[in-house]
Amino acid sequence: MLTAIIDYGSGNLHSAEKAFQRMAGEVNAGQVVVTSDPDVIAGADRIVLPGDGAFPACRAELFDHKGIFQAMEDAVVRRAHPFLGICVGMQLMASWGREYVDTPGLGWIKGDVVEIKPSDPKLKVPHMGWNNLVFDGDHPVLSGLVEGCHAYFVHSYHYRVEDPADLLAHVDYGGKLTAIITRENMIGMQFHPEKSQMTGLRMIANFLSWAP
Repeated sequence: MLTAIIDYGSGNLHSAEKAFQRMAGEVNAGQVVVTSDPDVIAGADRIVLPGDGAFPACRAELFDHKGIFQAMEDAVVRRAHPFLGICVGMQLMASWGREYVDTPGLGWIKGDVVEIKPSDPKLKVPHMGWNNLVFDGDHPVLSGLVEGCHAYFVHSYHYRVEDPADLLAHVDYGGKLTAIITRENMIGMQFHPEKSQMTGLRMIANFLSWAP
């Protein structure tokens, strides 16, 4: 069993690598590697796409690394291997990103990534820090967790899903902000599970055991 965390120049992946390796050991989920090798990605049983920064820059980096997107798309879309997008890695699953310039996403789960505009002017953007998750559905990745558990966020844009059935969890920050999306073999988390203490580690373990 191999889980590939894709390195496409999106930021420091050390904390994600350590968290996934720790939980893979606990649930006997095999090996976790950080890789930019399309052949490794193509052969992986599970794929994780992280991302930090602006949507247009992350998309450009993903497509500039030759063969990475093609290998990922083949594994996730055609062969239905479990996929987890984290932060901007989740946002890239959208139809469009509206950050700075309109930028096409992967279109895997329909929706737009738009600027956070809290109804309360006292709430600052970016949305940064801990917030309580409100569950909008059931999913194996939420197993063992209770509504109201905390996750760690850092973002100025949020994913507005087209189909409410794709929304698995949200937070309240002067309005509803998408926290987790899912469809078929894909799941995305706006927060950083690797930085969300026991809540995040439980979700990582559940993802590594998930058999969609």
